[in-house]
Amino acid sequence: MRYASLGSGSKGNATLVEHAGRSLLIDCGFSRKGILERMTAASADWSILDAVLVTHEHTDHSRGALAVCEWLDRPLYSSFGTARKMGWLDHELWRPLHGDQLLELETLRVRPVTVPHDAHEPLQFVVASHTEERRLGVLSDLGSITPHILDAYRECHALQLEANHDPVMLRQGPYPPALQARVAGNYGHLSNGQCAQLLEALLWSGLQQVTAGHISEKNNSPELVRRELSRVLGCDADSVQLLGQDGISGWFEFR
Repeated sequence: MRYASLGSGSKGNATLVEHAGRSLLIDCGFSRKGILERMTAASADWSILDAVLVTHEHTDHSRGALAVCEWLDRPLYSSFGTARKMGWLDHELWRPLHGDQLLELETLRVRPVTVPHDAHEPLQFVVASHTEERRLGVLSDLGSITPHILDAYRECHALQLEANHDPVMLRQGPYPPALQARVAGNYGHLSNGQCAQLLEALLWSGLQQVTAGHISEKNNSPELVRRELSRVLGCDADSVQLLGQDGISGWFEFR
């Protein structure tokens, strides 16, 4: 199994997952043209894409999802709350997702996980092979870590986690107080320290890949993220894999 970030940040998010000759796209926060360009740069094949899954309605995750699905005639999956907010409920390509109810695709099995975020019924995803021999946890846009999340993401072989902000930079940054409170609140985004805490709780001998994304350009720095996560991973700071906004990550494989 392998995955690639096609962009991660407040201006757009998309993650492509491939296994056994098929793929799925988690979020599509770019235009159809933008996603095509990024998939081309990743040498990805549109013809093997089985579905697009959207975590929630915020535009940096949903912007191009419907256009891509209409263009390719592929199903669009989201929670009922997300679909209602986006006006997708009556669209012929929309399919519902429910927290903890498995979605079976051609070669992949997806577990939607309910998370605390200021959106209408947000979900994140654990993607696995049908045999559950390989599991990828994709997790961002949440303000706090719940026991349910810890249970759902346990024993993943790869993790793509959110390290959104540094609390000091957020307090001293350009955001007005109300927006600062939203970002730092229990329904906002994970700080670097919270990401490290989550990673420490999920560490196990089978974990092969860890990447961190959704890094704020105004309230964080790559150096601070690397410092926090390298402490947990026991590696040099330069070895910590970070996901960027403006380009694709390349492929991360795990076996």
